[in-house]
Amino acid sequence: MRDRLEALLADRILVLDGAYGTAIQARTLADGDYRGERFADHPRDVKGDPDLLNLTRPDVVEDIHRSYLAAGADIVTTNTFTATAIAQADYGLEEAVVDLNRAGAEIARRAADAFGPDRFVAGSVGPTNQTLSLSPRVNEPAYRTVTFDRMAEAYAEQIRALVDGGADLLLIETIFDTLNAKAAIAAASDVAPDVPLMISVTITDRSGRTLSGQTIDAFWLSIAHAEPFTVGVNCALGAAEMRPYLESLARIAPVYTTCHPNAGLPNAFGGYDERPETTSKYLREFAESGLANVLGGCCGTTDEHVRAIATAVAGLPPRKVPAPGSVTALSGLEPFSITPDTGFVMVGERQNVTGSARFRKLIEAGDYQAAVEIAADQVRSGANMLDVNMDADLLDGVKAMTTFLNLIATEPEIARVPVMVDSSKWDVLEAGLKCLQGKGIVNSISLKEGEEDFLEKGRRIKRYGAAVVVMAFDEQGQADTVERKLQILERSVGLLIDRAGFVAEDIVVDPCILAIATGIEEHNAYGKAFIEATTLLKERLPGVKVSGGVSNLSFSFRGNDAVREAIHSAFLYHAIAAGLDMAIVNAGQIALYEDIPSDLLEHVEDIIFDRRPDATERMVSFAENVKGGAMKKELDLSWREASVEERLKHALVHGIDEFIEEDTEEARQGHDRPLDVIEGPLMAGMQVVGDLFGAGKMFLPQVVKSARAMKRAVAYLEPYMEQEKLRLGPDGVRAQGKVILCTVKGDVHDIGKNIVGVVLGCNNYEVIDLGVMVPPDVLLDTAAAEGCDIVGCSGLITPSLGEMEGVAKEMERRGLDLPLLIGGATTSRQHTAVRIAPEYGQPVVHVIDASRVVGVVSDLLDPERRSKLDHVNREDQDRLRQLHAEREAQPLLPYRIATERRTPIVWRQQDLPEPAFTGARVVEPDLAELRPYIDWTFFFSAWELKGRYPQILDHPRYGEAARELFEAANGLLDRIVADGSLSARGVYGFWPASAEGDDVVLSDGPRFPMLRQQADHGDDRPSRSLADYVAPVDTGLSDHLGAFAVTAGIGADSLASEFEADHDDYQAIMVKALADRLAEAFAEWLHERARREWYESGPAMSGDELIAERYRGIRPAFGYPACPDHTRKATLFELLDAPGAGIRLTEHFAMTPAASVSGLYFAHPAARYFNVGRLGRDQVEDYAVRCGMDRREAETWLRPNLAYEPT
Repeated sequence: MRDRLEALLADRILVLDGAYGTAIQARTLADGDYRGERFADHPRDVKGDPDLLNLTRPDVVEDIHRSYLAAGADIVTTNTFTATAIAQADYGLEEAVVDLNRAGAEIARRAADAFGPDRFVAGSVGPTNQTLSLSPRVNEPAYRTVTFDRMAEAYAEQIRALVDGGADLLLIETIFDTLNAKAAIAAASDVAPDVPLMISVTITDRSGRTLSGQTIDAFWLSIAHAEPFTVGVNCALGAAEMRPYLESLARIAPVYTTCHPNAGLPNAFGGYDERPETTSKYLREFAESGLANVLGGCCGTTDEHVRAIATAVAGLPPRKVPAPGSVTALSGLEPFSITPDTGFVMVGERQNVTGSARFRKLIEAGDYQAAVEIAADQVRSGANMLDVNMDADLLDGVKAMTTFLNLIATEPEIARVPVMVDSSKWDVLEAGLKCLQGKGIVNSISLKEGEEDFLEKGRRIKRYGAAVVVMAFDEQGQADTVERKLQILERSVGLLIDRAGFVAEDIVVDPCILAIATGIEEHNAYGKAFIEATTLLKERLPGVKVSGGVSNLSFSFRGNDAVREAIHSAFLYHAIAAGLDMAIVNAGQIALYEDIPSDLLEHVEDIIFDRRPDATERMVSFAENVKGGAMKKELDLSWREASVEERLKHALVHGIDEFIEEDTEEARQGHDRPLDVIEGPLMAGMQVVGDLFGAGKMFLPQVVKSARAMKRAVAYLEPYMEQEKLRLGPDGVRAQGKVILCTVKGDVHDIGKNIVGVVLGCNNYEVIDLGVMVPPDVLLDTAAAEGCDIVGCSGLITPSLGEMEGVAKEMERRGLDLPLLIGGATTSRQHTAVRIAPEYGQPVVHVIDASRVVGVVSDLLDPERRSKLDHVNREDQDRLRQLHAEREAQPLLPYRIATERRTPIVWRQQDLPEPAFTGARVVEPDLAELRPYIDWTFFFSAWELKGRYPQILDHPRYGEAARELFEAANGLLDRIVADGSLSARGVYGFWPASAEGDDVVLSDGPRFPMLRQQADHGDDRPSRSLADYVAPVDTGLSDHLGAFAVTAGIGADSLASEFEADHDDYQAIMVKALADRLAEAFAEWLHERARREWYESGPAMSGDELIAERYRGIRPAFGYPACPDHTRKATLFELLDAPGAGIRLTEHFAMTPAASVSGLYFAHPAARYFNVGRLGRDQVEDYAVRCGMDRREAETWLRPNLAYEPT
C-alpha cells in the first residue's frame, strides 16, 4: 500500500476529502437518526455525536464518502474524529468506541473500493477534548485531567479498530497540543507499527503557534521521530492564512506535506463563506509553489470544494521532498538546533535536587512555584536547555518530576527551551518524557545492565521522540581511561543506530567527568582522560555530540566555591577546545578563564592535566588560602602594590586607564628617555595583549579597551618626546612594520577597518589609516611616501569590490611589490580569488576578520613565511577559481523563459489593501523609541563575538567580555539618548503601483526596473523577481509600493571624532557600532509602523518575533541579493526626497551618514526574500535598456552577479 501511494505521489498531487461535520449538518438529521435501535434508550443526549452515525445511519456516512470520491478525492477520512473513549465519555458511549471505529473504517473502505484500486482510506484520529500540556484549573497549573498513559490507551483502542476495519493510513489531525499527538504516535507504534501515519497540526491564529504554544518548526522536531508518511496543517485557518506555516513545513520536513484548510475564516455566525473557486485558487498556488503533495479541505468545505481543488491541481507536479537535515535539533515551545554557529551549549543545572540544596529544599517543602523561578533564572542567565533531576532519597521522584515539568510547561519563558530529563531511575525518566510536548533529551542510559536493557530503554526513548545521553558505563563499571571511554561509547552508539533506530545527531555521549584531586592516585588522570577522549570521540563518531556534568570534577573541594569555579572554568576552556559541545553547568556562575589568578590557575591546571605527582597536595594546601564565596566582580586594587612596570602591564591587559598617566609619569622618571617607556613596559604589556588575543584568551572589545589605555599613555609622553625632537606619538616607536589602511573610494563604512587598525596597533605595527572614500592614487601615493610594508582595503557595499579590483590593477601598473589585504562585509575568499588576485602579481590575501590579521601580517613581513603563505594562498585561490568556473558552467534559463516562470500568485483585491496615505512623510523618532528594536546579536558580531543575544552574555569563554561590552554600550547609549548627541531622521511613503513586465511602475511616472532569477534547477520552481509581488497592470487591480530611507547617524562622526581626539578608540568605534544598530532598529520600527498603516492589525509583535521577521511583507534594499544594483537608489532617493531628510548618496551610491538604511516595502502575502543569483547577458542587455544605461555600465554595477565575462 505504501509503495502504491509513493508511486502516485511521485507523479501527481493527491486530493484529500472535505469536512464531515458540514456535510452531516446539511442533512438535518433528527435525534432518532443518532439513536437508532441500539441507543434508543441511552440516558444521555447523543444528538451532535457525528461518529455515532457509523452505527445508526451508515448510509448517510457512506453517501458523504461517495460524494467526495466522485468529486475527485483520492483519500477519504473515516468519520471517527471524536471516536476515542476520552471524547465519547461526554456521551457516556465509551463501550461503543471499538464498534464506532471499526464500522467507520468499513464504511469508508466499502465506498473507496467502489471507485477503483487507487482510492485510499485514512483513519481519522482527532485530538480528543482534553489536553496533556495545559491545566483547566487556573489555580492549579500542574493539574491534568488525563494522563499520557490513559491518552495513549484510548488512542490504541481507536487505532486498533480502525486498522481492523480496513484503514490504509492513520491521520492524526487537528493537533492543538503536541503532547496529545505524541501519545497517539506512541499508540500507533505499539498497535499498528506498519501503517503509514499522516500527521497534521493546527495553528490557531496568526501568532503562528499551536494552542499549547509551539511554533511550527518546534512541532516538526517534536513529531519527526514518528517518521510520518506525511505532515501538514489543517483547521482553524483558511488557505490564505495557512500558507506561511505550510511553507515552513515544506522547507524543513523531509516527508510529503499536506494541507487541508477551512473554507476561509468563520463568519459572525460560525459559518464559512469561502467559495470553492476561491479555496481552489489558493491551493493551486500552493501546488505551483511546490509546497504540497496532498491537498484537501477541512471545516466548511464540501464536495464542490473538493471537485474544484481536484480540477485546480490536476496536471501540476508534486512538491519534491527535500533531503533530511543532519543537525542535532531539540525543541521546547521553540526549536533549538546545535550547529557550528551555535557555540557551546549550556544546560542549566540548578533544577537538580542532588546538586542544588536550595532547589531540593523547595521541592521537599512542596514550594514548586519558587522552584520554577529557579528555572526561569537559568533561562534568563543563558541556559540553552534545562536539566531536571528529582533523585532525592525520600522524594517521590515520579510525582515530583511530573509536577515540576507540568508547571514549567505553563510558563512560556521557560517552556520555550528544551528539557533534559535527568535521573538514575528509569521510572522517573519515563514519567518525565510523558510530560514533554517538545523534543527533549534523556540523561542518561548506559550498558551497565547489559545490551538488552540498554536497547529496550533506547527504543522506549525513541518512542517518546527524545534524544539521549549515553554514559560511559558498561557491565564492568564506569570508564576511567581514554581507551575504556572510547570502547564503551563507540559500542553504545553502534547499538543505538543499528538496533534501536537512532540517528547519530540524536545521540549525546558523556565520557564521564570524574572527581580529581581526591587523594587517590588513579583519580589524578581523570580530567586529562576526559579531554583526550572528547577529541577522539568527535573524530570517530561524526554527528554525535559530547557532553558532561562539570560539577563532578571539583567534588573534592565542595564548600570552596572560588576554587570550584576556577576548576570548572579552566576545565571548560580546554574541553571546549577539544570538542566538548555541551555541559551541565550553573548558567549564572561561570568564571572567565582570563580572570583566574595566575597562581590559582597554575594549581588548577596541574590537577586537571596531572602535570606533577604532588599536584593534589599542592592544590589542597593552596585552596586553604582561597576562601570565600563564588567569584564576584569587585574592585580589586591589589595590583597597585606591584612595580610600575607590572602596574602598566596590568592596566593595559585589563584596559584600565584610571591610573595610566600617574603610572606613566612614574615610569618616565625611572627611564632615561620617554621613548624607553613606550618601547619597554608599555610595549611589553601590549605584547601580552597580542599573545592573549591570538590564543583566544582575550576578545576584541577587551583589546580595543587596551588600545585606549595605550594611546593615553603615549599621549601623555608626547610633549616630552617632542622636547627631544623625536617623532610624535607611536611613530617614535620602532614598529614591527607599517600598514596603510583605507575604505575604498565611494564607500563610507569603516567600523571593521578601524577595529583591524586597533588590533594591529596593539601588536606593535604602525598603522596609517586614511579613513573612508579614498581614491586609489591617494592610497598608493601615501603608501610610497610613507614607506609602507602592506596595503589594506576595506569596503561594505558591492561597488567597493570593483574599486578593489582597480586598486590591484593600479598596484600592478606601478610595479609595486607590497602585499594587498582585502576585507569587509561584502568581500569573500572566492571573489578575491576570482576578481582581484588575477589583477596583481604580488600576494593578495583575503582577511576574514580582525582576529586573523596579526598572523597574516606577521607572516607577510617575514621573507620565509611570506613565501610559504603566498604558495598556500595561491593554491587555494586556484582551487576557488576552478570551483567558480564549474559553477559558472551550470546552465541558465534564457531570460525569455525565466519571465514566463513568474512567481505564481492568484491576484485578489482583498490581498491588496489601501495604505492610510499616499506620498512621502518625514519621521523623527526619539532614540528611546528605537532602543527596544535593537538586534544586539549583530552588535556583538561587529566586535567579533559570535553568538545569539542574550545567550552570549553567559558564554563560558567570552561571556565576561560580552557583558562588559554590553554594559559599556548601554552606558554610552544612555548618554546619547539623554544628551541628544545622535539623532534619527527618516522618510517613508506609499504610492499606487503596478508591474509592467519586470518593472515596478508608480502611477505618476517613476519606475524601478527589477532583475529576475535565471538559474536552471531542472524543475518547475519559479524564477522570482521583486516585480512579481506587485499586481500586474493587466489585472486592473489597485496595488501600492512603499519606500523608505532612514538614518540614526546624524552626529555620529562628530561624536566619534571627540572620542578619537581623546585617544579613545574604544568609545569611537562604539559610537559607530551603536549608530549602525540604531539605524537598523529605526528601519524595523518604521516597517512596523508602515505595516500598521497599510495592512497589519492585531497585537504588536515581540522583539524576537520582529527579529525573526514573522510578519507579512518584506523590505528589500538595493544592493542586496534580491535587487543587487545600487544605482537604483538614485530613483528611490529622488522619490522620497531623502536629501531633504539629511540622507545622501556618494558617487558609488553608498549612503551618508554611514548608519543609514533604505529600501522598498512589498505587502503581498506571497512576498519573500530571495537571491537573484547569476545573470545572463540577455537579461543584462534588457535591464540596461530599461534603466536607460549602456550595457557596459550595467555590467560594472552587476559584476558580482554576472554569469559571463563582460567584453
